[in-house]
Amino acid sequence: MSRNFQAQRLNLQELAHDGQPWSETTLIKDLQRLADETQGLSPDDAVQWQATGELRPKTGADDQVWLHLSAQARVPLTCQRCMTQVAMPVGVDQWYRFVDSEDIAMAEDDEAEEDLLVMVPLFDLMALLEDELLMALPLVPMHESCPVTPVFSAGDPAVDAAEAKPNPFAVLGQLKKS
Repeated sequence: MSRNFQAQRLNLQELAHDGQPWSETTLIKDLQRLADETQGLSPDDAVQWQATGELRPKTGADDQVWLHLSAQARVPLTCQRCMTQVAMPVGVDQWYRFVDSEDIAMAEDDEAEEDLLVMVPLFDLMALLEDELLMALPLVPMHESCPVTPVFSAGDPAVDAAEAKPNPFAVLGQLKKS
């Protein structure tokens, strides 16, 4: 069987019949929504991913198509403590089972451990990969130990407000003295 797969127009039945892992490297800049979340993206920042399709027998019906997707990347993000770049490891390791309709997916979703997706003639694997990587990003990216001390600048509304308020314990101390 020829391995002429196209990630944005993937025939899942063909991938499942092939049964062999399909490994690729995709530049992060080519995943636009993920690239929009980065800071200081270099031209060679990439995602290493692998997709494997399987046909699994189902009693009284045609074999079901399953997809295993795994991916690893180091994504340059903004540290929320020091506001410099931090390369965060991001990974995906997920199984998907394909069903015939949205109704079936909704009905079986509560009992299924795997994610359920609706079978389409040409599946966009890159959109799924990008969705999973976006969901895997940390909510608050931070260095374990920041390389620089966080600096707050004058004119920052949060800093100005903190400086304008008197320390409540200093006020209590003054009351105690009088």
